[in-house]
Amino acid sequence: MSRSARSPLLLAGLLAAAGTAHFAAPRQFDHIVPRSLPGSPRTWTYASGAAELALAAGVALPRTRRAAALATAAFFVGVFPANVKMAVDWRRRPAPQRAAAFGRLPLQAPLVLWARGVAKNAEGAA
Repeated sequence: MSRSARSPLLLAGLLAAAGTAHFAAPRQFDHIVPRSLPGSPRTWTYASGAAELALAAGVALPRTRRAAALATAAFFVGVFPANVKMAVDWRRRPAPQRAAAFGRLPLQAPLVLWARGVAKNAEGAA
């Protein structure tokens, strides 16, 4: 299997793992939901987990890959405020936790670019 063929499946796996984690350990995600969002943080945790699982399925399937990869790029942009909130909230935690929280921020750009690359390389891409 070529690298370009593996890339969408790796992205789908990452999304599936993250989506599953939202249901397996929701409390850790509840804490990073921005307070400005209406409703319960748990609702947002489950909704984002379900979205990640749906995106994973879409990226894994060649027929829906392009649209799902573009939606994934938008999703990664959309969850960035939660990562910022986590970094701000964790600024006084022990160094390893603080480093993890702040380290997530610059990783968002490569994730967006990866998803866009998967969309660009998908069958039927314009």
